[in-house]
Amino acid sequence: MPGPRPREWVSFEDPDEDRTWTFDVTFLLSRWACLYGSGCQGVLTEPAPELATGCCSYGAHFTGPDDEARVQAAVATLSPAEWQFFARGSRRGIVKESPSGERVTRMAEGACILLNRPGFATGPGCALHQAAVARGVRPMDLKPDVCWQLPLRREDRDEGSGHVTSTVSEWGRREWGAGGAEFAWWCTEAPEAFDGALPVFEAMADELRAMVGPRIYGTLAAYLASRTSGSAPLPHPVLKGRRATEHRPET
Repeated sequence: MPGPRPREWVSFEDPDEDRTWTFDVTFLLSRWACLYGSGCQGVLTEPAPELATGCCSYGAHFTGPDDEARVQAAVATLSPAEWQFFARGSRRGIVKESPSGERVTRMAEGACILLNRPGFATGPGCALHQAAVARGVRPMDLKPDVCWQLPLRREDRDEGSGHVTSTVSEWGRREWGAGGAEFAWWCTEAPEAFDGALPVFEAMADELRAMVGPRIYGTLAAYLASRTSGSAPLPHPVLKGRRATEHRPET
């Protein structure tokens, strides 16, 4: 089997906490962009772009009580015109407890109950995401944490004596657990997903600020901006063999 593909990382010490931040430079400088609605094949065991379920084919796991409460409050503002499964969600609620005790969104007809399907008046897509766009607010303010963070991932590791190492990296197939190996397709493995207009650290600036705080994001963004005008960054592994600028659209 091939060994790990090379990636570039950078670390910063937190000026306010006993914490080291480590960032996946390779992914944050890449031009990855979500393909939902324009080539996403979903995360089932067979490609299924026609279903338009994307990565919502399974219930969203909540990160904690605050996340769940925020989403519940957002769902309470949805109308039947905005949410296909309004009646079912109002009757049964949107949350269930998994056999392992995790709190997750319910499923409806093979995907997350909050996902509107092809043929619904709003078109396919997360009801909370669509409502946020229509209301002029950020989708991340309404959606579950895991949904707005993807494909970013933060992992905190206690190193002992109170020191914590926090790593922000790409959410790859393996981060889904054992089920990730069964996906027929995953977006960060698809070269066609790396044709975005901006590098990830700019395109997902709001998400990164929320994950690491504005001060650390400022330090990170300054470093990454310097890399875009300096030495060529290490290309994302799925772009191996393509020129560094080949996947970037003309501006």
